[in-house]
Amino acid sequence: MITRDTEAFLHFARGLAADAGPACAKAVFLVTPEGFALAEQSASDNAYMDLGVAVDPARALAQHRELQRQLAQAVPAIAFPGDPAAPDGLFPNNVFATAPGRLVLGHMRHPVRQREAERADIRGFFAAMGYAETDLRRQPGIAELTGALIIDRARGLGYAGLSERCDEAGAAAMHAAFGLRATLVFDLAAGEYHTNVVMSVLAGRALVICPSGFADPAVPAAIAALHAPHVVTLTPAQKAAFAGNCIAVSPDRVFVSQAGAAALEAGQRAILARAGFETVAVPLDEIEKAGGSLRCCVAEIY
Repeated sequence: MITRDTEAFLHFARGLAADAGPACAKAVFLVTPEGFALAEQSASDNAYMDLGVAVDPARALAQHRELQRQLAQAVPAIAFPGDPAAPDGLFPNNVFATAPGRLVLGHMRHPVRQREAERADIRGFFAAMGYAETDLRRQPGIAELTGALIIDRARGLGYAGLSERCDEAGAAAMHAAFGLRATLVFDLAAGEYHTNVVMSVLAGRALVICPSGFADPAVPAAIAALHAPHVVTLTPAQKAAFAGNCIAVSPDRVFVSQAGAAALEAGQRAILARAGFETVAVPLDEIEKAGGSLRCCVAEIY
């Protein structure tokens, strides 16, 4: 099912077993920030970007290499070279995503990002492994994959936040492409561009969520009810520090930027610990100037 009805979604989702597939990816890939710069088109609908700040490409590259090193301690982590002509290319999870045996190509809103899906090296890598392609650029809806859609892989659930980066047609296309059992569609609050900044489902066992990022407060309340008791509720300031842009790439580790981790309170860290997670913090303040953080840098391989 795909619906805006939170009660219908909850009723259906509560009856599902965590048997839709593995809760965490078998590997991840990244795209290095070669020639790191801020994309003017992306800044038009990304309130987390400030085109007036100076950026240090060498520092961004060093932070990205450290991110790959840290991720590789939990799961195989592959890096593809970046393209200076695609300044947002270091956020591949918006453009590329996978389900078992399938590579999904997102339909990006901005032309500066649409060129990323043409990369023959990334597409060839998956083709060589026998992955079939599902190309969402062939349908009219905007669908920026796991930026706009949060997936609980264990239960086959999706949470699609609508904004300039995802519309209803795009949400329906992603629901089908990932073979989800149920997807809840809702509006993000004004000024929010991607769902993965306001929430994350961690290995199907915990939820990090910022209610102020949703247009209707009933939506985050319903999502939290489904994922209780391991729910970390963020303040707007914690969301702005990218505490919600986190990911569990393995069943026992949650990766978040250093700024996001520093924003968490002791009680919130304790909730993650009770859910069985170690919190791994990685310095990414240079990369965060581009309006995204750790989760945005990580594309999962299922």
